[in-house]
Amino acid sequence: MLQIQQGSKARNCQGMTRRSALKAGFLGLTGLTLPDLLRLRAEGSAPKKDTAVILLWLDGGPSQLETYDPKPDAPAEYRGPFGTIKTNVIGMHLSETLPLHAKHADKMIFVRSVHHDTGDHFAGAHWMLTGRFGSTAAKVLPQIYPSVGSYAAKVRGPNRAGLPAYVGLPAAQSVYLFPGYQGAAYLGPAYNPFDVDREQKYLGATYNVKVGFPRSLQSLLTTSAERTHGQMKLLQSFDKVRRDLDQSGTMDTLDQFQQQAIEMITSSKARAAFDIEKEDPRLADRYGRGPWGQYTLMARRLVEAGVTFVTVDMPHWDDHSNIKEGHGSKLPHVDRAVSALLDDLKGRGLLDQVLVVVMGEFGRTPRINKGQPGIPIPGRDHWGSAISVLLAGGGLKLGQVVGATNARAEYPINRALKPCDILATVYHVLGIDPTLTFKDHSGRPHTIMDEGKVIKEVV
Repeated sequence: MLQIQQGSKARNCQGMTRRSALKAGFLGLTGLTLPDLLRLRAEGSAPKKDTAVILLWLDGGPSQLETYDPKPDAPAEYRGPFGTIKTNVIGMHLSETLPLHAKHADKMIFVRSVHHDTGDHFAGAHWMLTGRFGSTAAKVLPQIYPSVGSYAAKVRGPNRAGLPAYVGLPAAQSVYLFPGYQGAAYLGPAYNPFDVDREQKYLGATYNVKVGFPRSLQSLLTTSAERTHGQMKLLQSFDKVRRDLDQSGTMDTLDQFQQQAIEMITSSKARAAFDIEKEDPRLADRYGRGPWGQYTLMARRLVEAGVTFVTVDMPHWDDHSNIKEGHGSKLPHVDRAVSALLDDLKGRGLLDQVLVVVMGEFGRTPRINKGQPGIPIPGRDHWGSAISVLLAGGGLKLGQVVGATNARAEYPINRALKPCDILATVYHVLGIDPTLTFKDHSGRPHTIMDEGKVIKEVV
C-alpha cells in the first residue's frame, strides 16, 4: 500500500518533500489489528538467541572525515574544519568532534572501508539497511527487499514475550519515508517496526519536544479495546482497564494472540519498558535531554526488557553547505548519546549482548565544495565510495579499526567492504542464518542475503 506522508514542506536535496514523500509499504499497525500482527509474528518464531541490536540511523549521510576517518595530513580543502583527537586505544585517532567516543574507543570498532559507490539517497539507504541494491530515486522508490530489523523480527521475534520484536524511535524511517527501507517489504506488515510516535518524528538534535510515554500505545489501547469489546466504556487508567477485563471474563474468550495484544497494551512490563521517566534524572542528563539522547535511553530500556531490534532516528545530515556548523552542531549530541549508552550497557552487564551500530546511507565528498545556491558556505556532497560505520558491543573484538581509505578519504585501499558485510556481521550477532529463504509477493524465493561475509577481524 502506498500512502502520502503529511507533514513539513521541507525538501531534501533530491527534491523530495516530507509532505509528498511516498510511504512505501505498510505503516506498522494501521490496517491490521494487533492480534493479527502477533499471530503473524508467531508463525515466524525460531529458537531464540538473547542478543539485541540498537541502530542509530544518521539519515542524510554523515561525513567520514568529520567523524571516524579524519585525514589531518590532507590538504585543507579535504581535511575540513576540524582537527583530530587521540583515543584510549594507542595509535587510533578520531575527529575532535567526538571527545567522548575517544574515551570509549576500546569498546568500539571503526569500519572505515565500506562502500557501495552511489550518491543516491534512496539507493544508498536501501543498500545500507537491506544489504542489497534495490530502490533508487530515478526509477523505483518503494522498498524492494526487507530490512535487517524486519528480518530480526521475522526470524528471532522478541527476546521476551509481551514486547514487540522491532521498534522505531520515535519512528523508523529513511530519506523521509516511513518506515522506508527499514520496513518489511514482502515479509509482510507484521514485521514492520512498531513506531512509538508518528506525530512527532524526523526530529533534529535540538528539537524542543518532550519524550514520554508512546502515543502509539495510548492509541492502541483505544482502537484495540473498541474493536474487541464493542460497547465497553474505555477507561484512562491502564490498570483499571486490565482489571475490568479480567473481572468481566472477557480475557477468557479471546484467543492467545488477542490476549498478547491486551497484555502488551496494558501490562506493567510493556509500559515500564517504554517509560523513561522511571530513569534516574542524572542518567537521563548523561544521555542528553534532546530527543536523540532520550530516545537512545529508551532504546536501552527496550533491549533490556526484551526487544530484539531498535532503531533510533537521528536525521538531518545532508550538509551540502556549512559542514562546520551543520555537522558541528549535531555530532556533540551523537557523541553524548553513544558514550552514555555504552557506559550504561557495560554497567548493566549488557554490552556483550547488545550490538550498537551507527551509520547513514553514505559518506560525504572528500573535497569540500563552495556551498550551494543561496548558502555559499563550504559543505560536502554525497559520496558512496568511502563510508565509515561504528560497531560497538555485541560480543565482538573491540578496540580496533577495520579497513582504510586513501590519504584523502576518497576510496578504500585496504579491506574494502560492502553494506552486506556489515549486515552479515549484524546477523551473526543475532544468530540469524543469512541463507534462510523467504518468498516475495510473486512467490519467488529470496535468501536473506545473496552475498556478504562476516567481518572476520571482529568475531
